[in-house]
Amino acid sequence: MSRHTPLLARYAEGLFWMARYLERVENLARLVDVTQTFEAPGREAESWFGLVRINADEATFAERDIEPSAEAVKRFYLLDPLNPTGIPASLESARFNARTLRPLISTEMWMHLNVFHRDMTQIAPEDLQGDNLSRLCRLIKEGVQTHTGITEGTFFRDQGWLFYQLGRLIERADQTTRLLDIRYHLLVPAAGEERRVAELTQWGAVLRGAAGYHAFRRVAPAGFTPQDVVAFLLTDTAFPRSVLLCVEQMDWLLGQLRSRYGLRGTVPALERSEELRAGLLGRPVERIVADGLHQFLDGVQRDLILLAGEIGTAFFRDWRPLAEPSSQGQSQSA
Repeated sequence: MSRHTPLLARYAEGLFWMARYLERVENLARLVDVTQTFEAPGREAESWFGLVRINADEATFAERDIEPSAEAVKRFYLLDPLNPTGIPASLESARFNARTLRPLISTEMWMHLNVFHRDMTQIAPEDLQGDNLSRLCRLIKEGVQTHTGITEGTFFRDQGWLFYQLGRLIERADQTTRLLDIRYHLLVPAAGEERRVAELTQWGAVLRGAAGYHAFRRVAPAGFTPQDVVAFLLTDTAFPRSVLLCVEQMDWLLGQLRSRYGLRGTVPALERSEELRAGLLGRPVERIVADGLHQFLDGVQRDLILLAGEIGTAFFRDWRPLAEPSSQGQSQSA
């Protein structure tokens, strides 16, 4: 039996953003964990401030006169409920959206998210120290992964599922580009063997931050280069967090909304995803790096914001895709 029950715009929007917020939580936990593991002795503040740059929070730090120290960055992302890009606010937003979605999501999804949210509200300052922080990051990642598994096993496969997946994939692709961009600029300028060791360490941190270290080692040449890592994270369609795989999966999801459910508003989004795909495959990665990796990644991030805007304009209640694109990439309220 197959029924195509209409999906309310507010439900589509809620599912899209719930998925984005939870993906953001897991990604941030990975970044925090990797930053602690690979922070450079004597340069801890610089290493931790990379998280601030990834989330484009420099202005917030300056406005609130926060000291750019390792401890301040940890508190900002793990304890501060007023930071919209941090874990407390993201989890609160995910739970708020889930509450509006009670008629759609499974009981198991709702119950787990409530327990997860409750546990994260009990994070204490001492949990941010030493090995406690690594354990906390593991619990956060496992919490989101458990939600993902419960959703995979219990959520009805209708239009709502497609919008949920679109939100998750847009956020995942965006976070991969941000990680790659910031870590690329933090490579230690050195020469000879010192440079080689520094590159291996930094790119190992990049891959671990993207949960791709072991997958990359399966396919990487023995003497891999930074270009190999860039190509892997951008275009390897066997890696779940690669930007190209996310774009191709989004293209399929949009196609399903159009062909299976007859939603004509998918055409602009489909055109945007095709442009994204063409841009990722249009030049060899060596040329992308030579011409300026930062500029290329900045363009991909803007295209992802515009793709989200096309989806929001077509199907959600109140979306402003061209207003303040940098904040829209990170906030539902923008």
